[in-house]
Amino acid sequence: MSSRIFQSVIVQIKEATDRCIGIIDDQGFVITCSLLPMIGSRLNDFQSLSFESDDAVLSSGVRTYKILGSGAKFDYAVFVEGCDEMARMSCMMAAVAFNEAKNNYEEKHNKAAFLKNIISDNILPGDVYVRTKELHFVPDVPRVLLLVRQVERADVASVEVLQGLFPDRQHDFVISVNETDVVVIKELPGGENSAEARAIAENIETTLKNELQIKCIVGIGTTARHLRELADRYKEAQIAIDVGRVFDSEKTIISYENLGIGRIIYQLPTTLCEMFLNEVFKKNPIETLDEDTLETINKFFENNLNVSETSRKLYVHRNTLVYRLEKIKKLTGLDLREFDDAIVFKVAMMVKQYLDSVNKN
Repeated sequence: MSSRIFQSVIVQIKEATDRCIGIIDDQGFVITCSLLPMIGSRLNDFQSLSFESDDAVLSSGVRTYKILGSGAKFDYAVFVEGCDEMARMSCMMAAVAFNEAKNNYEEKHNKAAFLKNIISDNILPGDVYVRTKELHFVPDVPRVLLLVRQVERADVASVEVLQGLFPDRQHDFVISVNETDVVVIKELPGGENSAEARAIAENIETTLKNELQIKCIVGIGTTARHLRELADRYKEAQIAIDVGRVFDSEKTIISYENLGIGRIIYQLPTTLCEMFLNEVFKKNPIETLDEDTLETINKFFENNLNVSETSRKLYVHRNTLVYRLEKIKKLTGLDLREFDDAIVFKVAMMVKQYLDSVNKN
């Protein structure tokens, strides 16, 4: 970060106080100060202080210090000469001004912050083009967006671990969205490649599991061909995780382009879903089917409506399976051996699964 940003703030506030005010880096070197000869010197007294929180305003007996930004580990701290109440107040007021300048600078010059604004829809489309030029972004490089959602427990260290996986900070970005979600935006130099995107997701999952013992689900959006498409790709990754949780809870890596009919069902109104189930199961509701019958139906679908193969997988005689299918036909009016009826029944089961998940939440 340019020291000129801090120096411009000092120029504005030094007329309001006769105290020496400046900024040090994490090694104690003065990077900017109201007394120009101090710039470049090292303040050793700050090492004796323990910054337990970003709200701490501490005195070394010679100067008063306050951390800039947040967290016990700081990049910069503001100092004011003296350790009386006036020095304390001056330090707090200067920190507010410096923090505002720091945040504005990072917002303007930080590519990751720019991308976070895009995926959050916090930037106008016209501004995307302007900021792209200011930040020297190549806008039309293919990029994949992966949403990493930590489940069961979350660890703030996950961001640092993922940044270690993607060290090229000018082309690949790791963005913390909230306590559980982290977005990874990775350039694909070879162009659109679903296999590469999945390999990246598998690497993320394995790394978090091995290094932090964190279980995660990774949603993959379709390839973005321009920066302005990243907001839509973020929504796709969210949908991938939500739909996968309903229809395929065993999967930990879910791609939006492979959601199939589950994506359509997920976007239907619940009232329409209930009407559909009532129309399909006129004779008896789907709840009348017991667990053994449902297992038979699922195996039948898994084996592509093949009676012989399904009976083998269920360890039953072929005639036994035929008897069960006839029983299902009598209960529901649908013959699963008929392709059209099988499609209707499969969709109906997915709709029921979706409604159960909605009611559970």
